[in-house]
Amino acid sequence: MKRRNLLNTDSLRSRLKLKNIQSELLLKAHHSPAVALLESAGIRPGGIRDHASRLLAAGATASALFLTPTNSLPILASLPSASQSTFMTPMDLHHSLVDSLASVISPEAGVLTPAQEEEISRILHDHLGIHASAELESNRLNRSYGIIGAEQHLPRFPGDTASQHQDYIRAGITPGRGAWGYFANSRGDLTPLLEQTEKYYVAVQTLYLPDWNTRLAYLRDWYKYRKMLVLNPENGKAIVAAVADSGPAAFTGKHFGGSPEVMAYLRRLDGAQRGPVLMFFVDDPQNQIPLGPLEYNLEKALPLHE
Repeated sequence: MKRRNLLNTDSLRSRLKLKNIQSELLLKAHHSPAVALLESAGIRPGGIRDHASRLLAAGATASALFLTPTNSLPILASLPSASQSTFMTPMDLHHSLVDSLASVISPEAGVLTPAQEEEISRILHDHLGIHASAELESNRLNRSYGIIGAEQHLPRFPGDTASQHQDYIRAGITPGRGAWGYFANSRGDLTPLLEQTEKYYVAVQTLYLPDWNTRLAYLRDWYKYRKMLVLNPENGKAIVAAVADSGPAAFTGKHFGGSPEVMAYLRRLDGAQRGPVLMFFVDDPQNQIPLGPLEYNLEKALPLHE
């Protein structure tokens, strides 16, 4: 008898979750006014279906209460309460990450040992369902735990200005192109994915890598738009960003740079606009992990609500 393959429901849920997130990003890119209207009403674009299902469930429960005899009401005690549900808030996730990382790293950014980096990778996978490490394909940065500083917007195409960027216009735009040039040849060639790449970009100190000059042709291509997981260990906020610029200079005392959107999400918008972060490579050979904030578990597709 031929053995039937069992359906991997966990994998299916994970893929559906990713598709939902990617659709939400595209919706924000093309219909930002509609997204703003939904968010002002307390509805997250990616959670419309969940919001509707909760309204339907509430209506069904109210109908059942109306039609149920009073002597049957005690049966409601057997229904699961909100505290028994599997939902976890992003804040819970952030606090758990902070607590777990506190036992591995010190508050001051410094050089990590291989054992520390390995333990951090495990923590990231357990909490976020993402494979991220300090070394990928035998490549690594000089620091995986360092100081990040605020950067300006990068010009996405010839003639791009800060006023053409959707958010954080006051951050300004760099006078020159990023280390990998323009993202597109013209405004018309700028795809939603390239918009997201500039929006969530980081700068890393490729120029200070010991093999940068000897392996320049290879490393330039390898690092271009390389996905990185950036995590603020002080508040547990994590975001997936793309390498799109080189720097900052060593004399600044900073090891990484972040776009206005990255810094805003990490809550690095204080007067100093700098602080310690973990910077790990994301292992995503199939290019399935979207850029942007990580407030869910990719592998377990853990449902979250705000």
